[in-house]
Amino acid sequence: MHNNNSLTPPPYISNATATTTASKDNTKTTLYIILATALFSFLFIFSLPSSSSSRALITNRPDPALFPNQPISQTEIPSAPTPPSIAYFLSGSAGDSARILRLLFASYHPRNHYLLHLDLSATQTERDRLAVTVQTVAIFRAAQNVDVIGKADYAYPRGPSSISSALHGASILLRLASNWDWFISLSAGDYPLTTQDDLLHILSYLPKDFNFVNHTSYIGWKESKRLKPIIVDTGLYLLEKEEIFYATQKRQLPNAFRLFSGSSFTMFTRSFVEFCILGTDNLPRTLLMYFANTPYSYANYFPTVLCNSNRFKNTVINHDLQYIAFNKTFSKTPPSMKPEEFDAMIQSGAPFATQFQFNSPVLDRIDQEILKRHPGEVVPGGWCLGESNDTCSVWGDAGILRPGPGAKRLEKRMVELLSNDRYLSEQCLYE
Repeated sequence: MHNNNSLTPPPYISNATATTTASKDNTKTTLYIILATALFSFLFIFSLPSSSSSRALITNRPDPALFPNQPISQTEIPSAPTPPSIAYFLSGSAGDSARILRLLFASYHPRNHYLLHLDLSATQTERDRLAVTVQTVAIFRAAQNVDVIGKADYAYPRGPSSISSALHGASILLRLASNWDWFISLSAGDYPLTTQDDLLHILSYLPKDFNFVNHTSYIGWKESKRLKPIIVDTGLYLLEKEEIFYATQKRQLPNAFRLFSGSSFTMFTRSFVEFCILGTDNLPRTLLMYFANTPYSYANYFPTVLCNSNRFKNTVINHDLQYIAFNKTFSKTPPSMKPEEFDAMIQSGAPFATQFQFNSPVLDRIDQEILKRHPGEVVPGGWCLGESNDTCSVWGDAGILRPGPGAKRLEKRMVELLSNDRYLSEQCLYE
């Protein structure tokens, strides 16, 4: 009994040892848990920016079926030049959402870029609805080339706010895309007369430094009616729509530069747009300040900048590529397009026309006979690979063009404008 008791360790020693061992094990376990939790949390937090960036990159990337990566062969000779890209600024007012969408569908091509603008007279609800509608169109989502301005401006046709709105839209398009070649501003009353395949096909054979705008230095009656009066355009500083008003005084014409007048429809090169917005030359800003209080300043500003610039005055083509109906009573506002104008309009070779009323039957005829477009759908082009009524539900390479009869009409018009250097004799003449 004594020997057995002597061999048995004291109970308190055994308990103390067990407690010490358990405490060490618990400490190690807790330390492992803390380290594992910290490591997992660190890795989780560290992975968040990477995951978010990847998702954003995937979301914002256009569909590769539209823009495939094609390796350039050193020995291959291209059969046709690379098609250009056009930046479109489509603008309207209250109640113009349907007209803007129809214009977008009629002028759409995946290679182009589109910025939609409803001015401040439209409600924010209408503007938001337009943006949501754009997002529901599959090809717009795939090409990632249609945007809507959320913070709108006023743009009065008779005031300088129209210049401000156009420059605002052009500056946004400069930031949105780096690969467009020409800038075109269209209003809700404009409409294309050729497919974009026709237009891009012809433009691909032209130098990319041509600026198209009707212009003249002959002022005539415009001196007293449009250049000497002083106005205040409320669209530049009021949130409510108010008419511009005239001052009683008039000013003298400038002698530091020559004034030119032209049309409100233009097609400008990217380099000229950058000159007006980003350039170091002060001429665009000086003229912008001069025309800030001039009626119908939009039609005067851009021709005056072009023709007073040594860099761009030799790039002007005296044609605005737009058809306007004409009659004897046409003075300030072009007349609305009528059905009897259809044949003359198409045969003019102009790629655009203006002054269409909402849902005009002339537009339906253009869609059916010229653009081959169904209501609510884009114009079929070489990139459309679908069948029957769903021609553009499946898409392919946006660089493939399929020009039609409209290209022939536009080609004939361009040949007339550029043959025998005729355009040189009509550039920025002092009359």
